[in-house]
Order: sequence, then structure tokens, then C-alpha cells
Amino acid sequence: MKVAMLNQEALDTLFTQAHTNTVWLDKPVTNGQLREIYELMKWAPTSMNSQPARIAFVKSPEAKEKLAACVSPGNVQKVKTAPITAIIGMDMAFPRKMPQLFPHMDTQAMFAGNEKFTEDTAFRNSSLQGAYFIMAARAIGLDCGPMSGFDADKVNEAFFVGTKVKANFICSIGYGDHEKIKPRLPRLTFEAACAIVL
Repeated sequence: MKVAMLNQEALDTLFTQAHTNTVWLDKPVTNGQLREIYELMKWAPTSMNSQPARIAFVKSPEAKEKLAACVSPGNVQKVKTAPITAIIGMDMAFPRKMPQLFPHMDTQAMFAGNEKFTEDTAFRNSSLQGAYFIMAARAIGLDCGPMSGFDADKVNEAFFVGTKVKANFICSIGYGDHEKIKPRLPRLTFEAACAIVL
């Protein structure tokens, strides 16, 4: 398969012109769009194809109120006014799926009794998948507003009780009001952030 370079318009959509959105237009996001996001993001790489991310899409007014009670004061209105806020969770029992996802090798023994390895793998790879989620949402024309200001224990109790899923971060999606986007903050230069090791 030949890998083609994206054109500038696509790069602008995914990276250079995309902003974090906190103010949303009154325009719905469909269940079909939520499925489309997942169907894109699932193809991106994770360690041993572990795919530990689990997503709860908070959509109804009642669910938004429940989530709003778990977030920091500055994020309450963001959750209440966004069409959807996704809770990007991590399934701490993801090794159960490994025979299906990585069938050519017995990986379950690697995780059995190794809680730290399991937690590190779940956190690292669900974080990766959360980033893929943002890129996929942007790719289908939606705006994103990721947030980390929330009480994870409250979110877990409210949305993941009875499961092995724990919240990683939350991300509102929808159609942002681009007239109310704040100016872009600075980014580090290549020289400040990178080293080429020879």
C-alpha cells in the first residue's frame, strides 16, 4: 500500500488550524457520526493490538447532568452545552480480549498477576486511542474540546460501576462556535522539544 501525503487542507483540519473548542453551536451529532469516529480510530496502532480504550458517549440531558456533577467548576458548562462529551475510559480487564486481538501469540500470561504492567499498558494505549479519537472526530468535520478537570472516582462510579473500566480523560465533540475560539497559545519549537540522537 502506497502512503500518500495529505494535502494542506487536510493537515489544517487535523493539526495546524484546529483549535480546542469550548463553545458549541446548537447542532446535533448523530449516532452514525459516533460510529464513524470509532470505525476510523480503531485502525490506529496500540501495543500488541491491545485496544484498551472504552468510550461512553454522554448525550442525553440527564447523562450530561450526571457528568457535570463530576467535573471541575470551569468544565460544567462545557459538558452541559456540548452535543456529546465522550468519556475515554481504559478497560483494566483488556487482557481478556487478547486472544481475539493478538491470536498468534499467548499474551495473557504476560499480564496475569502483573498489575503494574496491565495498568501501564491500559493507560498508555487508551491515551493513544484518545488522541486517535480526536483526530478521527476532526477528520469527519467535528470540533473537539478535551478536558482533564474531573473527579475520576466520581466518573467511574457514575458511568462504569460494575465494570473494570476507569476514566482516562473526557472530550466534548460537536460543531464549535469558531467566532468564540480563543487565540492560539504558543507551541514549543523543534529545537526546544526535540533532539536528534546520533
